[in-house]
Amino acid sequence: MSYKSPPGVFDILPLDDEEPWKSSYLWNYVESVIRKTASDYGFKEIRTPLFEKTELFQRSVGEGTDIVSKEMYTFEDKGGRSLTLRPEGTAPAMRAFIEHRLDTKAPQHKFFYIAPMFRYERAQAGRFRQHHQFGVEAIGNGSAEQDVEVIDLIYTLYKRLGLSNLLVRLNSLGDPESRKKFKEQLLDYLSLKRELLSEDSKRRLETNPLRILDSKAEEDQDIIKNAPSILDSISEKAKIHFEKVKSLLETLSIPYEVTPTLVRGLDYYNYTVFEIVSNELGSQNSLVGGGRYDGLIKQLGGVDLPAFGFGTGIERIIQTMLKQ
Repeated sequence: MSYKSPPGVFDILPLDDEEPWKSSYLWNYVESVIRKTASDYGFKEIRTPLFEKTELFQRSVGEGTDIVSKEMYTFEDKGGRSLTLRPEGTAPAMRAFIEHRLDTKAPQHKFFYIAPMFRYERAQAGRFRQHHQFGVEAIGNGSAEQDVEVIDLIYTLYKRLGLSNLLVRLNSLGDPESRKKFKEQLLDYLSLKRELLSEDSKRRLETNPLRILDSKAEEDQDIIKNAPSILDSISEKAKIHFEKVKSLLETLSIPYEVTPTLVRGLDYYNYTVFEIVSNELGSQNSLVGGGRYDGLIKQLGGVDLPAFGFGTGIERIIQTMLKQ
């Protein structure tokens, strides 16, 4: 009997002639540039376990999200505990921050990690059931300057790796009250169009309507195009913050476009959200996604501190490097 790896995972070999992006020398190079860039920006490494208690992700990511409802690898251990292979890096980092009372050590913290993540989803270009992620979490600074420093870090990393044709897509989700107000407006609008929506969007209408704005289904595009804009619902404080972020990006000559339909797939985001796209990856053209998640640490039982971060797939970075 011959054994093969399960669907959606892959081996990294010293040299892979058929698929060069799976060659370990490339991975080592990219990871060395990541570590140097993170260090240049004052970020220090954090490592968390591969699995966590399932309720951590249910509470932080959100039970209505695709990750929790469809994509998590969840199992019961011999003690009857429900455990989940980590699908993303922010919740474990926040759990470690709270558990070890790091708020008592310093007023601000800047972490990075390079780690495998696990999601049960349809395998496609740049997307796997075990994928490897570089992520950062900046805790304790709620300023627009912190948002832009983190965006500048990942943009600088891509430039150091030789990536081109990059564009930052930017939006603001405002504070929780703004988001709640917009969700009600969006629900009113989408409910009238329900029968025209894709099957996936009909399901999301009940569980996570903001995610419909991210839909790639052809039948949803005209509906999304005419939907209300969240930027019309955000508070004055959020508007000032967003204008400062845009101004600072212009000062750094980082190209961006405001994308009102950008909402991110996780419930904990507020204020600034962003992604960086490249035209080299087809429909899955996003290299990184992130944003601000003020309130998440408090929600998980810690002190009330602001935070900002991102996650970028190393597979996609290497594939884009080779295509360019």
